[in-house]
Amino acid sequence: QVQLVESGGGLVQAGGSLRLSCAASGNIFSINDMGWYRQVPEKQREWVATITSGGKANYADSVKGRFPIAQDNAKNAADLQMNSLKPEDTAVYYCWANIYTTARRSDLFWGQGTQVTVSS
Repeated sequence: QVQLVESGGGLVQAGGSLRLSCAASGNIFSINDMGWYRQVPEKQREWVATITSGGKANYADSVKGRFPIAQDNAKNAADLQMNSLKPEDTAVYYCWANIYTTARRSDLFWGQGTQVTVSS
């Protein structure tokens, strides 16, 4: 079994910062990519950022330059540092990870989601 546990959401004023953390635990052989999506009610889940095990990061245009993502391979974790937050960043943020549970099998796992609310 693999679990992803997120932390760090909350309420912040526009222009402020929050740091989201995602930690993977369980039957992990290795982790390939990790990243974040976000979702607001009645809208599709929106990709935010991805980081590979090699440290290559990609970002949605809406967060590029504001939300650096970092991965801690030793801790099987990834952090999303959210800076210069805007009200439109308000959403439930979901961590995901592409994890190898054996040398040959990988699956996509999701966290439970954490609410981020940015007030104007």
